[in-house]
Amino acid sequence: MSPDLLETRLTDRQSSIAGRARGIAFGIDIGGTGIKGAPVDLATGLFCEPRRTVATPSPATPQAVARAAAELRAGFDGLASVPVGVTVPAVVRKRIVRTAANIDPSWIGIDGQSLFDEAFGTPVALLNDADAAGLAEVTRGAAQGEPGVVFVVTLGTGIGSALFVDGRLVPNTELGHLRIDGFDCCPWASAAALTRDNLSWADWVSRVQEYLAFAESLIWPDLIVIGGGISAEAERFLPLLQLDAPVVRARMGNDSGIIGAAYEAHAAALR
Repeated sequence: MSPDLLETRLTDRQSSIAGRARGIAFGIDIGGTGIKGAPVDLATGLFCEPRRTVATPSPATPQAVARAAAELRAGFDGLASVPVGVTVPAVVRKRIVRTAANIDPSWIGIDGQSLFDEAFGTPVALLNDADAAGLAEVTRGAAQGEPGVVFVVTLGTGIGSALFVDGRLVPNTELGHLRIDGFDCCPWASAAALTRDNLSWADWVSRVQEYLAFAESLIWPDLIVIGGGISAEAERFLPLLQLDAPVVRARMGNDSGIIGAAYEAHAAALR
């Protein structure tokens, strides 16, 4: 190894250690229309600098998305070597992307870990977007310190899910796709169904109630956390739900993916 290359690697290593010591990690949340990211203060769960967003490339191929995400992160000065976490709207199992929601089908079968490691020039923690949102709630949000089984549900264009047992993530549950009478609950009980199917609040809540009751009968959670954009109107529907487990509103909002990715990056850097 040349002296220059050795010095570069040592510098990167020292910068990474310094970033961990400062309690900062960088989170990037990849969505169907936008890629957003920010450095996160791990002691508080708050952004160290304002979040930035770039458009998701079209088509959203793996190489194009990874390049856009790396460029987004490079726009923040002085944070080049802090741990980085990236979410994708997909199942990620043993480094490999297994599904593709709102991104190009060419993602399926890709070694996503290697893709982002190469694009960023440093190891990256890669995880499912709903799992990242759940991590934010368990680490700094509505489920912080909660023992037992916690079920985090995000209601948006579909239904995302994250499952935790004593604070430990069970990855890639995809429980939003439970089927009732042959129907996939993901579009049927999503927040998007409220306007798409011209539902009254009462009719929509009855769908959410049926979905959550079915999920509860399978996993028996000790706490259910409801997130997604519709959670801003939680007072209109949470009191109407009749479930055995307590149901609470998520606290981390639309930044939960970024925050959860940052915490996973920090945890991965320590492993």
